[in-house]
Amino acid sequence: MRVLPVLGLLLVLATPALAEDEPDVDCANAMAQPDLNDCAYREYEAADAELNAVYRQAMTAAQKVDKELEGADIGAVEALKTTQRAWIGYRDGQCELAGFQARGGQAEPMLVSGCLAQLTQKRTAELNEFLEAQGN
Repeated sequence: MRVLPVLGLLLVLATPALAEDEPDVDCANAMAQPDLNDCAYREYEAADAELNAVYRQAMTAAQKVDKELEGADIGAVEALKTTQRAWIGYRDGQCELAGFQARGGQAEPMLVSGCLAQLTQKRTAELNEFLEAQGN
C-alpha cells in the first residue's frame, strides 16, 4: 500500500533535489544542514520501501488467514488495512508535530524525515512480528 499523503508531498517539495552533476552526499560525514536534510530523507525513503515490501507480505499472509477461516471469523485483510490506514494518520501527525521543534527553520525537514524513518522502521518491525506469528 503506497500512500503519499500531503505531509509526504510537502516533504518531497521541501527537500532539495540533487543535480545530476553534483557529487553524492556522504551521509556518514554530512555536516551542512541541506546535506543532513537530504540524508534524513533518504533514510525515510529506504524505510518506506522496506515497509511497502513487508506490507505486501503481510497482506498475502492475511489473505491466507482469511482463506483458512469461515464466515464471521474472516477479517484479517480488513484488520490489516484498517490498522495501516490508522497508523499512516498517526505517523503523519506525529512527525508534523516533531517538525515544530524547528518550525520554519532549516532543520525542520530533517526532524520530520527522521521521525518518519523512525516510525516507519517501528511499523515494519510490527508487521514482521505478524508475519512471524503466521509462520512466515
